Amino acid sequence: MNTAARTRSYPTARPSMLRIYFGEAFCELLRLIRTPSFAVPSLAFPLVFYVMFALLIPGRWPGLEKATYLFATYGVFGVIGPALFGFGVGLAIERQQGWLELKRVSPMPTGAYFFAKIATSLMFALTILILLSIAAIGFGGVRLGVGQWLALVGTLLLGTLPFCALGLWIGTLVRGQAAVAVVNLIYLPMSVLSGLWIPLMVFPPILQKMAVLWPAWHLSRMALGIVGQDPNVRFGMHAAVLLTMTVLFLSLAAMRLRSK
Repeated sequence: MNTAARTRSYPTARPSMLRIYFGEAFCELLRLIRTPSFAVPSLAFPLVFYVMFALLIPGRWPGLEKATYLFATYGVFGVIGPALFGFGVGLAIERQQGWLELKRVSPMPTGAYFFAKIATSLMFALTILILLSIAAIGFGGVRLGVGQWLALVGTLLLGTLPFCALGLWIGTLVRGQAAVAVVNLIYLPMSVLSGLWIPLMVFPPILQKMAVLWPAWHLSRMALGIVGQDPNVRFGMHAAVLLTMTVLFLSLAAMRLRSK
């Protein structure tokens, strides 16, 4: 065999874009599952809080079905967490460790990185909603039609997008573990002041009026409207606000990433 034959190179098949995107998503999901400090609180806290406040602590709310109301609002609370922490904390740590720079100079498409984080946020969100549904429908006496349940799940999954965008922006602002503190300083007050833990009617009037500033409030209004706990929901207005916030936070994050 001559030298030319021995050194001849054969073309190799390029991996498909679909395989690249889903491969990156699988690796990201595996990484988060192997991170108990992320996976356990994300999955357990919404369920534990719902069981405690909706099922174990007695009490009635005038004009509201307590278990149904909290099923919708804790569903919002549950899907926000993976979006904020997955993007905000994940990106901040990867920036600090240099992984983001490595990924940016690698042949991997930039879109695969963001697709992976969105996909894992949605997977965690769906798991949380299924766990809450089992508790609410199986033990809380919540009665929803199949169409209502699907509409609620679809709305909440799509509603994670502005929080993914917000988390992305936070991840471009701070590094490492500082992102955990920043996300918590936003996540927990926003949840309380949006009426996700208890109805806004118990808050002073000024805080009730200021709730419109929080994206979680707009998503919770849509969720409550779907489950029949708020008959006067303006779905189009709330969706427009969430879409505007998504575009705003994405634009801010893009400017930060381009400046680095």
